Amino acid sequence: MREFVVGLSVLLCFSLYANAELPSSQPNVLMICIDDLNDWVGFLGGHPQALTPEMDSLAGRGRVFANAHCAVPVCSSSRASVMSGLAATTHGSYEIGPRYEQLPALVGVPTIHRYFKDNGYYIVSGGKVLHHGFSGRLAGDLDRSIGAKKGPRPKSPLNRPPHWSGAWDWGAYPVADAEMGDYQVAKAAAMTLQEDFGKPFFMSVGFFRPHVPLHVPPRWFDLYDLEKIILPKTPKSDLNDLPRNFLVINDYALAPTHAEVIKYGKQRSLTQAYLASISFVDHCVGIVVDALASSSHADNTIVVLWSDHGFHLGEKQHWAKRTLWEESTRVPLLFVGPGIKATEECREPASLIDIYPTLVEYCGLPVNRYLEGVSLMPQLKDASTHRERPAVTSSYFGNHSIRSRDWRLVVYEDGQEELYDHRNDPDEFKNLAGDLAYKAIRDQLGQWLPEEAAPEFKPNSERERLQRK
Repeated sequence: MREFVVGLSVLLCFSLYANAELPSSQPNVLMICIDDLNDWVGFLGGHPQALTPEMDSLAGRGRVFANAHCAVPVCSSSRASVMSGLAATTHGSYEIGPRYEQLPALVGVPTIHRYFKDNGYYIVSGGKVLHHGFSGRLAGDLDRSIGAKKGPRPKSPLNRPPHWSGAWDWGAYPVADAEMGDYQVAKAAAMTLQEDFGKPFFMSVGFFRPHVPLHVPPRWFDLYDLEKIILPKTPKSDLNDLPRNFLVINDYALAPTHAEVIKYGKQRSLTQAYLASISFVDHCVGIVVDALASSSHADNTIVVLWSDHGFHLGEKQHWAKRTLWEESTRVPLLFVGPGIKATEECREPASLIDIYPTLVEYCGLPVNRYLEGVSLMPQLKDASTHRERPAVTSSYFGNHSIRSRDWRLVVYEDGQEELYDHRNDPDEFKNLAGDLAYKAIRDQLGQWLPEEAAPEFKPNSERERLQRK
């Protein structure tokens, strides 16, 4: 079956390539990846107060995939999926842990950087792109690194309760943008974009914020009046019709529980810090995009912007990621470039593993036989083009979400399920899984559940030591 699907994808790719409106010369690629950014951006409307003018402006010039979802809702696994074009059910990374180069299933699978390099591109990268960086056998995937810094942390906690994880602090720090690692990476990328590489380039720029700790300079906090912050809807009744499963995920993660956030009166200030961090990273995106616009590459570069996964701020009594609900799986995804008309957003489902095949086709490269994603070229041409395949997200072994245009099905390893109708319930408050009236919908979505899933790969210390040599 898999060979048939791959063969069909190849035929479709050639067919689409023949009819697509592609640039007349081989385009450059500017990939911008953002850590932990959910749909709280202006162009997705996830929070009514979010101020993201730079990303909104970029979105207005291309195609927004408003129903895009990650393959795995945690940093390292999601990025391994994007860079390999393979789902977690193939590469076996469902949680923070193994590096890309440690995963046996990815031996011989080229990162998107390596694939473009092997096809004549000059490769530049900076900031957080792969979770563990381009190390070991991946070091040769880049022609140049422009650095990766997280920026300074205060010597003592600013706002977190003493017993919370050190990562979960927030506040106005440092004083100036120039002290932030993301700002420094943005400036380095901006300078690099002014160069002439003598051949097409592929540049990836990764920003760390709004990942915790939520430290950004004071001026970004000043954008949001603490007392007027609109908080997400977090009714306790939302949990009444849910199986237990991921309701206890914070018991073994570093994030505080919603009960702890409420107990210590931190929800409003944490929400302000998340919004401030988003506006800061929006500014960094603007630095890079403005540099491209003023460069000689402006008219022949495709820009793709994405986040590795979403983020809860109290919805479903949850904080951070790792769940299979909308707040954790939905991500910003947009493409801007020659031949991509600035028209309406696309509501068809999209997965982050679709980025790799989309860029391969857009740039006219040979088909990569490893890729499991589906090119988004049909939707780049016409946002209303129907897509049959839903977006599949996996979190920890055996747990999967199937997100179509209008529905979400969640199936857990123990067989328990959730079903949501996004036409009438965008907050996923009402679980319809037990209602026989929706059995046909459930069964239709269930056909996309992975038939076989790679077991979770957990490197032991000896294997890790050997693979780092």
